[in-house]
Amino acid sequence: MPTFPPIIFLHGLATTSKRTWGDNGWFDLVRDAEREFLPIDLPGHGKEYVPSSEFNGNLVDYVHDRIPFPIVDGIGFSLGARVLLELAVKKPGKFRKIVLAGVGDSLFKSDQIRGKKISDAISGEGSLEDPESRYFSQLSDYEDIDGKYIAKYLQTKNSSIDPSVLSGLKTPVLIVLGENDFAGPATRLINSLPNAKLVMLKGVDHFATPKDFSFLENALDFLDSAPNW
Repeated sequence: MPTFPPIIFLHGLATTSKRTWGDNGWFDLVRDAEREFLPIDLPGHGKEYVPSSEFNGNLVDYVHDRIPFPIVDGIGFSLGARVLLELAVKKPGKFRKIVLAGVGDSLFKSDQIRGKKISDAISGEGSLEDPESRYFSQLSDYEDIDGKYIAKYLQTKNSSIDPSVLSGLKTPVLIVLGENDFAGPATRLINSLPNAKLVMLKGVDHFATPKDFSFLENALDFLDSAPNW
């Protein structure tokens, strides 16, 4: 029986590994497949979050420093997917395969207006009439979310990815995007990666992606860990 590397899990903005992955059954299924895994909470997220005074703002280095394995597979959602992609470009030999969910061509755009809107929502100053603002304002109520830090991060770190840097990434990539996800389309992203394929989730929006059965099934199959349903 082949041996596969551990899987790292990176969550999205203003949530945690437990809520994004654990509560949606991912850890149980990976455990059933006898795969070792490591969920990593980003700074400002999770019960063990790193205070802003101890974090220099580089999420890519932060995640890399917390991976104790020589080679891994990776699954990232939204902000976690962006960090995972940037890390794979910076350290291409670190990954066997990666799954990027909830990201698309928006990676190539610097949207300061949206960043401020999310920042305001987390800080309790956003409009509750806007669905995205309402979502992030609710997440900020959790005790394991440092809303002030995340808002500060959004105000200072909002650069886009240069698509030309992706052309040298040979790591197999699976992109999973909801049909109704505001991060889409993913046309430019898929064309920028030399070894990638795209799975679209019918009728799924950004926030429903982590709990979508098709996402779970396609991702685990791609990582050679498909469950025996």
